[in-house]
Amino acid sequence: MIPRYTPTDFTELWSDDRKYQGWFDVELAACRAMETAGIVPRGTADQVAPFRDKLETATIDEIEKETRHDVIAFLTHVEKLAGAPARWLHRGMTSSDVLDTAMALRMTEALDRIIERGDKLVAAFAVRVREHRSTPAIGRSHGIHAEPVTFGLILAGHMAEIHRAVAQLKATRPTIAVGKIAGAVGTYAHLTPAIEKEALNALGLEPETVSTQVVCRDRYAQYFAALAQFAAAIERFSTNVRHWQRTELTEAEEAFHKGQKGSSAMPHKRNPVLSENLCGLARIVRAAVTPALENVALWHERDISHSSVERMIGPDATATTAFMADRCTKLIEGLVVYPENLLTILNRTGGLWASEGILLALVGTGMGRQDAYVLVQRNAMKAFHGEGDFQTLLCADADITAKIPTETIASQFDLNHALAHTSTIIDRALALAGQA
Repeated sequence: MIPRYTPTDFTELWSDDRKYQGWFDVELAACRAMETAGIVPRGTADQVAPFRDKLETATIDEIEKETRHDVIAFLTHVEKLAGAPARWLHRGMTSSDVLDTAMALRMTEALDRIIERGDKLVAAFAVRVREHRSTPAIGRSHGIHAEPVTFGLILAGHMAEIHRAVAQLKATRPTIAVGKIAGAVGTYAHLTPAIEKEALNALGLEPETVSTQVVCRDRYAQYFAALAQFAAAIERFSTNVRHWQRTELTEAEEAFHKGQKGSSAMPHKRNPVLSENLCGLARIVRAAVTPALENVALWHERDISHSSVERMIGPDATATTAFMADRCTKLIEGLVVYPENLLTILNRTGGLWASEGILLALVGTGMGRQDAYVLVQRNAMKAFHGEGDFQTLLCADADITAKIPTETIASQFDLNHALAHTSTIIDRALALAGQA
């Protein structure tokens, strides 16, 4: 994590202070469950609990320089603070019981914060979808003019995609909200499943089905893949903003604030810096997926090849995703749309977008599709090369007017006809996104 792309709440979440407090919470929950089971003296957890707020990260780190083992360093520090009662902590447990369970707590909390941001992003899109429900624009395939759409419909597509990504994040929550307190190789040799269940339930987690010595890493792989899907949805929207803002188009652009500067050399510049930034950050989130998948194949009951990876990708991917959600929300809220430019660009080809309608009208008369295609295309290419207006050319083509009247030709250039069902699609998207 670097401060530039880390929301404040994620700085706190992934701090070392918070890490050790999480370890303490796991040990305390396990201790209470062992008290219930009668294998630890009653009152032990209550005696140890007050020392949670007295943990000293620097002291633990100093002890680790000697022990070369972070959990042992942590336990050594707690025992020095709490005295004799702390000897009962970690009874029958292994380091991964603490590490993986505490990690689940932080990853779940990070996910909840990202989901909250994702819901706000969807709601922000819904506002702009409604605003531009009927704003005509040209749809493109391969970057080339295709047929008319509305700008609201374009935004509805992005909203729906982001909503699906948020739904995937929500579906991933039960997968990652899983811990283990099952001992060295997950067999409860010195514990019981009941102890584990009580402790984990107190922490808001469920037990791993078959834990080995660690929580299975396919869960982590799903988690990071879900983050990447959300980031990719943001990236697709950001990519389109960059295209819309091109000088030749200026269909829409990022908000440009008073005092903002676009270039150190050229005072006229208004660059799509937010959307470019989001495209770059999506690469960072996506980059976590491959190592997360590679962490699945650990040796036997465990090794620690996954540990160094997760120390990096856990904070980086979650904080970056949260930052992206915040930034994208500001981007869509402040997006400046130019309806006049959208309409001008829609009309730039002189109605070439109506070619399919003419084709279908000819086919409807009984003409073969390929023959009709040739007739329409020859007029379209003339219009493309500036030899006349497309509709005028069609009406002057005797082969076409012999099949369909000029009134039928004119009807295919009616935007109301082309956009008749866009509101239905938009309403469907709003409803599925919970924004109806």
